[in-house]
Amino acid sequence: MSTPVLTRNFIAGAAITKRRIVKFDAADWTVIQATAVTEALIGVAAELDIASGARVDVHVAGIVEVEFGGNVTRGGLLTADADGKAVAAAPAQGVNNNVIGRAIVSGSAGDVGLVLLAPGIIQGA
Repeated sequence: MSTPVLTRNFIAGAAITKRRIVKFDAADWTVIQATAVTEALIGVAAELDIASGARVDVHVAGIVEVEFGGNVTRGGLLTADADGKAVAAAPAQGVNNNVIGRAIVSGSAGDVGLVLLAPGIIQGA
């Protein structure tokens, strides 16, 4: 059974590795790989590595593959690490984290797992 995915095409403002979380760059319709929990995360790059200036497909809705950057538990909220990999969102009390969605499966650093895309912001309790 396939799951519908909404994919939009952008321009890569820098090299982007496949299955990494991306954010908006300085210009409209341009994205770069995410590097921090404080960034406005918009989606996950598709299944090809992309050079700077090339077109890149970005999944912005649905259930998609993402590379994990640490231990992830299914059902947990995910954010981006410094390499655009998905990691568990765990903000300190009163601190905000942008999230890309919820893990569908558990995994470890280097695994490719599934995320239900639902960008948003959470605050540590």
